Amino acid sequence: MKVQSKITEDVASRVAGDDVIPLIRTLKNRRDVSEFTLATETKREINLVRNMLYRLYNANLVTSIKKKDKKKGWYIYYWTLNLPRFQYLAKDLIKNRLSQLKERLKREKSSSFFMCQQNCIRLNFEQATDFEFKCPECGELLHQDDNTKKIKEIEREIKVLEKEFKRKLPVMKAIKEKPVKKKKAKKKANTKLKKTKKAKKKSAKKTKKKLKILRISKFTKQKVSRKANAKLKSKKKPQKAKKKTVKKKSKKKKK
Repeated sequence: MKVQSKITEDVASRVAGDDVIPLIRTLKNRRDVSEFTLATETKREINLVRNMLYRLYNANLVTSIKKKDKKKGWYIYYWTLNLPRFQYLAKDLIKNRLSQLKERLKREKSSSFFMCQQNCIRLNFEQATDFEFKCPECGELLHQDDNTKKIKEIEREIKVLEKEFKRKLPVMKAIKEKPVKKKKAKKKANTKLKKTKKAKKKSAKKTKKKLKILRISKFTKQKVSRKANAKLKSKKKPQKAKKKTVKKKSKKKKK
């Protein structure tokens, strides 16, 4: 893990600057961290933190997710490190550095350099002839620079970088989301089932109540209708009886 953190810090400092290192340390082994929490943890202003994150994002060293805040209504960005990209860039940077050093070694071996006593400027043979072997800044005469030490230093650095390039770097996998524990998942599932069962029971009870009310209302309507019919019949019957009595009396009189 120490090697991994060193690689991430080196790559980030070379690509985006040294001021990015504390931000990389806060993002290490974490996923979907909001820019506001990063600002509070690094003790920096939100605009500076965003500037650093955008620099890392341009180099594809960081990924982001946009989510809307329900309370405030604006969008907040959540950031994670793109670790596989760090591994790729580490090799790429070593390769570029090696090519630069090899070119410089060729120049140091092929041409001679001149300097003044105050070390104002270092010029090659062609440049020195243009200035008539006089320093363009202080005006003193230029003397030939002994670059044997510089050549040895460059050769040592090349050897170190070649070893680093050949060496296999530790595999950097993308930071995954923390898996939910089985017990918690089971509890959640059980609670959901219980809720659904309760909701079904409530709905069944409601339907039963509605059916009872409908039945009672139908029964009461039927009762009311029967009573009304009975009353109507009772009103009609005595009128018919009176008429019959009247007819009987009339028959007796005729006799």
